[in-house]
Amino acid sequence: MTLSDQAAMTGQDGRVTDEQPGRPKRRTFTKASKARILAAFDALPEGSPERGALLRSERLYHSHIEHWRKQAENGTLAATTGKPKRTPTLRNWPLCGLRSKAQGRGRQARVP
Repeated sequence: MTLSDQAAMTGQDGRVTDEQPGRPKRRTFTKASKARILAAFDALPEGSPERGALLRSERLYHSHIEHWRKQAENGTLAATTGKPKRTPTLRNWPLCGLRSKAQGRGRQARVP
C-alpha cells in the first residue's frame, strides 16, 4: 500500500479502512439557483475581484457562467441532473446488443 492509497482510505477520524472511497456525487443546480448566480455575477463590475470571490464561494469556474449564460440566451437554461450527458446505447456500444441477445437465449455472453 502506498502513502497515497493510505491517505485516500483514511476516514475523517484518522483511521485507515479497507474500503475504497465511493465515487463523489456530482453537484446539481436548479434553474433558480443558476439564475440567481448569473444575476449576482452580472451585477458585479466586470473585472472586479468580487466576481472571483463569488465564483470561489459557490465553488464554480467561469466556464459554468459562460455555459449558463449561453443557455439563458437560447432559452434552454434548465436544472442539472448530476448525470453525465451521454449514456451507452445500442448504437454506440455494440457489445450491449450482443449481451442482450445472449441473455435472451439463456446463455452467457462471451465478450473478448
